[in-house]
Amino acid sequence: MIRPPIVEIGDRNPSDELQRRVGAALEHGELVALPTETVYGLAARADRPDGLQRLIRCKGRPPELGFTWHVAAPAALELFESLRPLARRLAGRFWPGPLTMVLKGVPKGLELVAREGWTGLRCPAHDATRALLAGMPFPVVLSSANRHGESPLLRAGEVADRFGEALCLVVDGGPSRLSEASAVLRLGHGHFEVLREGLLELESLRRTAGLRIGFACTGNTCRSPMAEGIARAMLAARLGTAEERGGIAQFGFQVTSLGLSAGNGLPASPLALEVCAGRSIDLAKHRSRSATPERVRDLDRIYAMTQSHQQALRSMLPPLRAGRIELLDPCGMDIPDPLGGPRADYERCAERIARAIEERGADWA
Repeated sequence: MIRPPIVEIGDRNPSDELQRRVGAALEHGELVALPTETVYGLAARADRPDGLQRLIRCKGRPPELGFTWHVAAPAALELFESLRPLARRLAGRFWPGPLTMVLKGVPKGLELVAREGWTGLRCPAHDATRALLAGMPFPVVLSSANRHGESPLLRAGEVADRFGEALCLVVDGGPSRLSEASAVLRLGHGHFEVLREGLLELESLRRTAGLRIGFACTGNTCRSPMAEGIARAMLAARLGTAEERGGIAQFGFQVTSLGLSAGNGLPASPLALEVCAGRSIDLAKHRSRSATPERVRDLDRIYAMTQSHQQALRSMLPPLRAGRIELLDPCGMDIPDPLGGPRADYERCAERIARAIEERGADWA
């Protein structure tokens, strides 16, 4: 077997010459082995049928399987619409790194590697490979350097010996640091599924993707319970989930409400129950909870109904963390308490809460 040339690069930035060699090989439908922090990958140009067919034959891989687009930076996420805030939060924590996200959508140039309207993408944590990817004027896919069903290879020499003349070039970035394939998460409307277990646990992915959101008013029987119910319903619709499929918790979301002067265990007020029922939101199981420092600290986002609520909540947190407490109304206006008023007051209150949550929710899911 003829061994392909091996170019040692370690974790340094690639030379202009290497950039040209890799680019020219991929441009002409050839395969190049590149290092990543997980395992070595076989790279092909994503929009060249001949290169992709060569990759399929080289690996002995079923042709119906999709390939993963490898990107130099998280900015590639902006080409996808589905659940973009969740994907951004995951990328913010795990990219560059061992997480592949399969997202709904097919950006231009990736039609050949997507499957059924879904595209996989990953930003690898190997500086040299990211630099090579950044210099390519076309999208590149990588597939683990192994024959289908075998263990992935972790060293450049092993890749050269295994695949020989099927490869145009092997870029030697040293042994793969993590030595295990990336986790693969399908994320989209109605989907939060680990397709392949890797170094990241499902609960860690959920905790990162979702948010713990709280609403606070005075007694936790009118405004904040209505906000909690409306927020749950809005999130369920945006996420495409229902309680029988794990609900919003499947995506890592928790929603609660608190009262700064609340007694524990009180139900929602009768008119709050009626108004929410008219929106197909059931508050029958709601029981009031007091806003203790421990409960407030546990939340990622806290929305207060009035400026006085906001000030009281901020006094419970260290100054650097108090910024997570905002007024629910994005315009900075108080939402008045409907307690003691007629049903019309509750209707107006619920409508203001719903409009505010719709606007705030663009940053949630």
